[in-house]
Amino acid sequence: MTSSPATPQASLVNILSIGFLIVGNLIGAGILALPINTGLSGFIPSMFGLFLTSAAMFYSAIILSREAVGRQRSTFNFPSLYLEHLGVGGKWVAVVANLIILYGLLTAYLTGITAIINKLFDLNIPTVWLMLGFFLMTSLISLASVDKIMKYIAVIVVVKCGMFVVIAWMGGMHVKAANLSHSDWALFVCGIPILVTAFHFHNIIPAICESLRWNQKTINKTMLVGMSLGFAMNATWLLVGIGVLPLDNSPVGLINAFEQNLPATIPLAQIMNSETFLILAGAFSLAAITTAYLANGLGLIGFMDDLTNQFTGRTNPILSRALAFLPPLLIALVYPDIFLEAINFAGGFGIVTLFGILPSIIAIRRARTPVEKGLGVAMLVLFALFFLAEAGQEFGMLKITPETEHWQQ
Repeated sequence: MTSSPATPQASLVNILSIGFLIVGNLIGAGILALPINTGLSGFIPSMFGLFLTSAAMFYSAIILSREAVGRQRSTFNFPSLYLEHLGVGGKWVAVVANLIILYGLLTAYLTGITAIINKLFDLNIPTVWLMLGFFLMTSLISLASVDKIMKYIAVIVVVKCGMFVVIAWMGGMHVKAANLSHSDWALFVCGIPILVTAFHFHNIIPAICESLRWNQKTINKTMLVGMSLGFAMNATWLLVGIGVLPLDNSPVGLINAFEQNLPATIPLAQIMNSETFLILAGAFSLAAITTAYLANGLGLIGFMDDLTNQFTGRTNPILSRALAFLPPLLIALVYPDIFLEAINFAGGFGIVTLFGILPSIIAIRRARTPVEKGLGVAMLVLFALFFLAEAGQEFGMLKITPETEHWQQ
C-alpha cells in the first residue's frame, strides 16, 4: 500500500515572517480610529466587541483559507471563488464589495494623514497640498516592483511595531481608572465597523496559503498567532485611548474627536503635552497609514489589472494605477474630513460582505455536521446584523450621537 505524499512544510522563518505580515496588516487606520468610535460605549463594551469581532473574523479567515488550500492555485481570487459557489451574482457582489473596501480605506488614509500632519505638528499647510504630496509620493513608490515594495513595507512594519510599544507605554502611565468605568451599551453599534476593520487582513489570505505551502494546520496556527498579537495590540490601544481621553466635548475629549473625525493619536498627543510622544505618535501614524496605503494600493492595482484585462483583453499599468488611486483622491479632496466615516463605510459594508456574509454562506454549503452548519448560520446572522447596523446608520434609520441612540419610528 502506498502512502500519500506528505504536505510540504514551511520553514520557521517563513511562518514568523507571515505572522508578522498579518500583524502589520492589522496595524493600520483601524487601530488609529479604534478608541474614538468604540470609546463612546466604554472600555468593557469595547473589549467585548473586540473579542466578538476577532473571533468572527478568524472564523471567516479559516473558511477562506480552506477554499484556497483546496485549489492550491497561485491565481486564486475571491470573485472567482464566489462565482463558483454563488453564481454570477455572487461574483459581482464580491467585486463591488472589494471596491468599497479598497476605495474606502484609501480615502481614509488620504484624509487621515493630512489631519495628522496638520494638527499634530501645527503646520497650517493647505489640506490639498498635503494630500497631493502624499498621493504623489506613494504613487511613485507604487511604480516599483512588488518585491521591492514589500521589502520596504516589512522594514516599516518592524519600525512601527517598535514605536507602538513606546507610545503605548508612555500613554499607559496617564490612564485614569475613572475613564474606564464608563459603560453605555446603547452606543456599542458605533464601533462595529471599526472593530471589523481592525481585524481585516483577508485580502492577503491567498498569498499566505501559498507561502505556507498550502499546509492547513500551519496556516491556521500562523493566522491565530498573527491575530492574537493584533488582538493584544488593539486591546492595549483601547486601554490607553479610553483610559487617557476624557468622555467630553473638550479639544482632547472622545466626543470632540468623534464629531471631528480625528484619529486617536491627535487628542492623545495634545493631552500628553510631550514633545517625545508627539514625534513618536506622528511617526507611528505616518508609518501605519503609509504601509496600509501601499499594501491596499497594490491589492487594488492587481484587482484593476484583472478587471481591465477582462474587458479590454490586455493590462495597462498606467490605467490600472489611475483607476486605483484617482477616485479615492478625488473623494478625499472633496470631503477632507471623512476619516472615520470612510472606515465605517469600508468596514460596515465592504469587509462585512466580502469577508463575513459570503464566507458564512460557503461554510453553510460546505457543512458536514449539524454543529458546522449551526456555526455557519450563527456567523451569517452575526455578520448580517453588522451590515444592517451600518445600513441603519448610513441611511438614517438609526440615529447615533455621543449622547443618544435610537431607532426612528
